[in-house]
Amino acid sequence: MKDKLISIVIPMYSEENLIHECYRRVKQVVENNKLNYEMIFINDGSKDKTLEKLKEVCNIDKNCKVIDFSRNFGHQIAITAGINNAKGDAVVVIDGDLQDPPELIIKMIEKWEQGYDVVYGKRTERKGESFFKLITAKYFYKFLGYMSDINIPRNTGDFRLMDRAVVEYLKNMPEKNRFIRGMVSWIGFKQTYVEFERDKRLNGYTKYSLKKMIKLAEDGIISFSTKPIKFIIKLGIIIEFISSVLLIYGLINNSDHTLILFSMVAFFIGIQVISLGIIGLYVSRIYEESKDRPLYVVKEKINF
Repeated sequence: MKDKLISIVIPMYSEENLIHECYRRVKQVVENNKLNYEMIFINDGSKDKTLEKLKEVCNIDKNCKVIDFSRNFGHQIAITAGINNAKGDAVVVIDGDLQDPPELIIKMIEKWEQGYDVVYGKRTERKGESFFKLITAKYFYKFLGYMSDINIPRNTGDFRLMDRAVVEYLKNMPEKNRFIRGMVSWIGFKQTYVEFERDKRLNGYTKYSLKKMIKLAEDGIISFSTKPIKFIIKLGIIIEFISSVLLIYGLINNSDHTLILFSMVAFFIGIQVISLGIIGLYVSRIYEESKDRPLYVVKEKINF
């Protein structure tokens, strides 16, 4: 391992109170195990003193590097920037809020040395999470698993180790609406997991609002599944059958034809609106990709 470089990618968004503790714990892991390392922090448009404190860390440790975004581009884009700039033989992605324990990195490296190309952290427990967050996360992974055309492991986040071969393929995937854990699953290779109990946040608050969680779910489903479109086709066939039966029944029994027709028209309009909305999501993704804008804008790089 002394000849191999481990890149540790840590996205940061308004985490000024956790930076030094995050650095201390990651540093302790790499020093105790004599790892050749680089830490890449991504400042994702923080509005507090996150950048200032990251610079303090870089001044005392030249193995620490910072990518400073011009504005907030989002968690998945911040991870992408770190991966794109990582030079390691293996790349570890871990959030800076310390809910994912840095100490688990060593177990991931052990699995990597055994021949696995991807080692992801699988949560057995989520401490400090609200009932709403727990229940929505549970059903999100179930729904995503059902809707996706690929197997995305349940109860996992972006905390993982990836071999350089996987990283190179990931760097060549240019889509704008990114769902990293789905993209890594799509790439394939030999994958496994290590289990852990996710800790509660030491400080601050979660940056994943309900709106951002919905956007992440949308990215996961739209980017890796055509099932919504297929569902529309099946639904159309079912509706055609039901409406035909109702119409025939109404005619035979001399029912109020106006009421029957009104109900059918209202029902069809609702289905059409939903169908157009789903199709519109796919079309909007095509539009976003066709603009070919860069994924992010870097204001400054430190220690590169």
